[in-house]
Amino acid sequence: MLAMLLVSGVLGALLAGCGGGAPSTASSPTTTSVKPPPVPLAKISTDPVDHTVDVSPLAPITATATVGRLDQVLLTDPKGGLVTGDTAPDGKSWQSKAPLGYGSTYTINATARGVDDLPVTRTTTFTTIAPRTLTYPSMNPLDGQTVGVGQPIAIYFDEAVTDKQAAESAITVTTNPKVDGAFYWYSNKEVHWRPQEFWTSGTHVTVDMKVFGKDLGNGVFGQQDRTVNFTVGDSVIARADGAIHQMSVAINGAVVRTMPVSMGKPDSPSTNGVHVVTEQNQTKVMDSTTFGLALDAGGYIATVQWATRISNGGEFVHSAPWSVGQQGNSNVSHGCINLAPDNAKWFFGTVKKGDVVINTNTGGPDLKSWDGFGDWQVPWPQWLAGNR
Repeated sequence: MLAMLLVSGVLGALLAGCGGGAPSTASSPTTTSVKPPPVPLAKISTDPVDHTVDVSPLAPITATATVGRLDQVLLTDPKGGLVTGDTAPDGKSWQSKAPLGYGSTYTINATARGVDDLPVTRTTTFTTIAPRTLTYPSMNPLDGQTVGVGQPIAIYFDEAVTDKQAAESAITVTTNPKVDGAFYWYSNKEVHWRPQEFWTSGTHVTVDMKVFGKDLGNGVFGQQDRTVNFTVGDSVIARADGAIHQMSVAINGAVVRTMPVSMGKPDSPSTNGVHVVTEQNQTKVMDSTTFGLALDAGGYIATVQWATRISNGGEFVHSAPWSVGQQGNSNVSHGCINLAPDNAKWFFGTVKKGDVVINTNTGGPDLKSWDGFGDWQVPWPQWLAGNR
């Protein structure tokens, strides 16, 4: 009986403890919710950045998806015209592939998508350089011409170039076979290029003038690029000797004709040195006043045939039937090389622009380097210095 009472008491105590007595001090577990990270939106950067000014028209324009992939990039000029470009295979970047214009405002509209596939668009505007003025490069010889071994490359700018090194860096001369050469400046608007020695016959020459977008100094930029190709033909070199009154003509090193000549008389001597053929006229009015010799000071106006110019100072090789008696024995011209009509016609038909006439023993001064194409009168070390 006592045992039953003890069991009953224990059960009652246990039931009282479960039924509400003092609150339990044990803590119950809690549940925490973890939010997923936000989906990154697409992001775009451009080069140049918005509102940049004085951008070079040669600068590559880029758009880059720093997050996501590019969907579309449109680069437009002020009239809404599209500038071409390429998107990288991974879709991360786009780059223009055409030059821009001067002094113009362009707009980049770039769209990209992130992993949420929602489009994000960025618009950027920028403005290119506005030059003070532009200069166009003209050249002699012309594209497609065949010239003689003495022909220099002459480039003429229509505005003064003050950064001559920049201009030289923009001009590339490529030859086949390869030959080294150098630039020499005759003025702020005229630069020549030639090899150390006469060209080799058969040489093919390409002149690339990549001046567009290039700052040539003092706000002068190149107007447009140009490429000229020409070929060096047979070597034709004439040698006129004022002491023996003869002129020989060698083609590719072999003398093919020797002719009697009359050169400049003592009071108007021909110039010594290497002359280069610059133009030819079947009929030419020779007017001494064009190079400063007035008619009342011994000048002349005469019409001649088969006239081949070898200097800008008025020296020609031409037909002179009136001096046939003096040809071969005395010098009676005003500085030209007089030939008999048949010889002058032959010479006219044999030579071409860039061929060479070398005068010796004339009794006169040396040809000036700036007179016609007197380039070969400049010693090579001096030529290499560039005259900048």
